[in-house]
Amino acid sequence: MYKGVEYTIVATAEPDVWEWRYRIGDKVKTGKTQTRLEALAARRVKSKIDAALRAATRLSSGQSN
Repeated sequence: MYKGVEYTIVATAEPDVWEWRYRIGDKVKTGKTQTRLEALAARRVKSKIDAALRAATRLSSGQSN
């Protein structure tokens, strides 16, 4: 859980590739990241969550850019 957003990170069969998933509201985002360390994969997902939350805040307040 990060900033109220539940996320998962799972190692894939491919070496050093992690699959991630998170949900904000009714939108589910998924993807892959390449790194040896799970902690770095988690940091990358958290960065994506931060960006999605910022975008959602801008949309709800009527701002663009």
